[in-house]
Amino acid sequence: MNILNYKLYYFLGVGGIGMSALARYFNHYGKTVFGYDKTETTLTKQLHQEGIQIHYHENETFVSDLFSKYNKEEILVIYTPALPKDFKELIYAQKHQYNLQKRAWVLGEITKQFKTIAIAGTHGKTTTTALVTHILKSGGINCFAFLGGISQNYHTNLLLGDASNKDAYVVVEADEYDRSFLTLHPYITVITSVDADHLDIYDNANAMLETYTQFASQVKENGFLIVKKTVDNDLNLSNKRLIYSLNLDTEYSANSIHIIDGQFCYNINSPIEPVYQVAIGLPGLHNVENSIAAVAVAQQLGIKGDDINKALRSFKGVKRRFDYRVKSSSVVYIDDYAHHPEELKAAITAAKQLFPDKKIMGIFQPHLFSRTRDFADGFAESLDLLDVCVLLEIYPARENPIEGINSQMLLDKMKSKHKILVKKENVIEFLKTQSVEVVMTLGAGDIDTLIEPIETLLSEGK
Repeated sequence: MNILNYKLYYFLGVGGIGMSALARYFNHYGKTVFGYDKTETTLTKQLHQEGIQIHYHENETFVSDLFSKYNKEEILVIYTPALPKDFKELIYAQKHQYNLQKRAWVLGEITKQFKTIAIAGTHGKTTTTALVTHILKSGGINCFAFLGGISQNYHTNLLLGDASNKDAYVVVEADEYDRSFLTLHPYITVITSVDADHLDIYDNANAMLETYTQFASQVKENGFLIVKKTVDNDLNLSNKRLIYSLNLDTEYSANSIHIIDGQFCYNINSPIEPVYQVAIGLPGLHNVENSIAAVAVAQQLGIKGDDINKALRSFKGVKRRFDYRVKSSSVVYIDDYAHHPEELKAAITAAKQLFPDKKIMGIFQPHLFSRTRDFADGFAESLDLLDVCVLLEIYPARENPIEGINSQMLLDKMKSKHKILVKKENVIEFLKTQSVEVVMTLGAGDIDTLIEPIETLLSEGK
């Protein structure tokens, strides 16, 4: 059955960044879209304004009444694997044998009608996906895009194209969690990094690498596989591929990297057409690398250097990726989604490069007990880069507590003397007592609920 032939699309976890993009897609095509989420957020409010009906409490009766208005074959229930297995609405759909599918399967079905450009990697995929999309849109390529964050250029995580055009592309963030990306068979695949993560799913790093290798093998025979040099070293790849790096002897790389007025400026080496005098407003050398990958994709589609250059210069980034919330002569506030030791290291290092003479305070909320346990030493090492570390309790998400794994354990591993454990509800009062220069909120849990209060506090000069 065509994915657009259902009449009711019911989302369990509609407020997730990937789920909400799918909900917006079906809503765009005039379908009836309902959903549940645990908490009301800025994103769920936007979905509601767009005509998607959302409720915030488990309600079997509501679901039963709604579903009774349709024939069973007209209903598609879409759920996120992060949902608890004892969730009542999920159990109801299972018990009554409704068509129940994971988000990844639905995305895979949508991509079947397009040439798919899939961006994967344990870090860097959201920014790279947004970069690729912006270059394609700026270069006149007909494309859809499902982003893993809210684009600052387009203020959405879903971009639409013309589906009637047989040459339409779709750019998607390919998620390794729950092996979701194996539903994709892309025309172009990019892999930005393969640092160990999601060991609650993969058991060990080798299993994750094997899954990435399988994903890389799924690129179309006439397509392109584009991987970073370190990824090529780590994966057992046999298919033809293009390799990029920051400044090594690879097909795509950068040279003459320097900073002017807070922007990285550089040239990009390419086997097709070098791109000169690139400037990108994103901090950190890791984003220079991300832009090189995006340029490699754009050039396979025939986009010329001048158009690429203009697109990179006009790219504004993604919300919650080194997102400046306050930037004045007296105080800077940056919000970032970093929730893995390598992501923390990249974000904090970028801040130290940009503000070498200022004291940097980071407020970090660990995400998942298992991730905190598996990478505790790495987290401690990255957080020690901060001048002051404010640690919140672990955000459990889909997990139950693990004995002995808590934020105090992480704090004890840190070598820094300027560290403190603070309850989330006490953060604003704590900040009022501090002399702050650069503040960063870091994490993937519900730390985002602190963004507006901190922004208001620092904007008003406390």
